[in-house]
Amino acid sequence: MSTFFRRKAAAVTFAVLALSLAGGGVALAQPSAKAPQEAVQPAAPDTSSQPPVSAESARQAKALLKAGEVTPLVATDSFTVVNANGTKARGDGTVIKFGPGQYEVRFGFVVSGGAFVATLSRSDSCCIPPAGEVSVAPRLGTPNGVFIQTRNSFGVPADRGFILHTHTF
Repeated sequence: MSTFFRRKAAAVTFAVLALSLAGGGVALAQPSAKAPQEAVQPAAPDTSSQPPVSAESARQAKALLKAGEVTPLVATDSFTVVNANGTKARGDGTVIKFGPGQYEVRFGFVVSGGAFVATLSRSDSCCIPPAGEVSVAPRLGTPNGVFIQTRNSFGVPADRGFILHTHTF
């Protein structure tokens, strides 16, 4: 029985030694030269927060809700096609542009409990849109609004056209 434990201890010792050497070998195999500064992408500013809701914006959102005829008990699908400059090409809602790549689409009904999907697009039937990213979220403090952030391929806020699809129930 003691022979079994000695063999097991020896095997464990060799395994630990092999893993230690392998780990050290991986550390030594990493390149030591740093990338040239011009090849490094610039750090994007923190754009994960939404601009504050102004008193006038909140008043307009409440007015739209009062004027809306859709009840929250009915499932509603709507879409909005927005140009890069913040103008609405077609579809539902009112578009507000805050700054580079920051948009709000406001509806006449509550959308905060719904689902939102956006994709970069062009409003015309020509060509592929510029590369980039798009993010959507409920508009904080505005139950009938959706906040959209568009960025270029480097993650920097940039004006991009998009299509927003909302589904509420």
